[in-house]
Amino acid sequence: MRSELRRNRGFTLIELMIVVLIVGILSAVALPSYQNSMQKGRRSDAMSSLLDAANRQQQLLLDRSTYTADMTDLGFSADPFISEKNHYSIVAAACAGGTIASCYVLTASPLVSSPQFKDAYCTSFTLGSDGVRAATGTQADQCW
Repeated sequence: MRSELRRNRGFTLIELMIVVLIVGILSAVALPSYQNSMQKGRRSDAMSSLLDAANRQQQLLLDRSTYTADMTDLGFSADPFISEKNHYSIVAAACAGGTIASCYVLTASPLVSSPQFKDAYCTSFTLGSDGVRAATGTQADQCW
């Protein structure tokens, strides 16, 4: 009877420490993967904001026969424009070798206050009036 009571008393300290160790290892593996997935998902904020600004640039070209570097001319509340989910700052500039009247390049850069600031894989995104998409970062060719 005594040996039966001793077996049913609960967990030993060793068993508890093994469980804590397993949970620690699983979380050490899962957390970075989760953070990378979240960063990848937030990149869509930059892409959608760039496409929205490009559409507005094309509408401005139809209306006034020119592009603009001032984001407020496109109907945004400020220049630079802050993306909808507050992860990227969007600016417009003239393309290389051209003027803003004839071509533009939109650039989305992560805000310092955003977790995207630590995204080394895809740092910033660009979209030109010629449709050329580019990115900077260690995996820039996979960003768009």
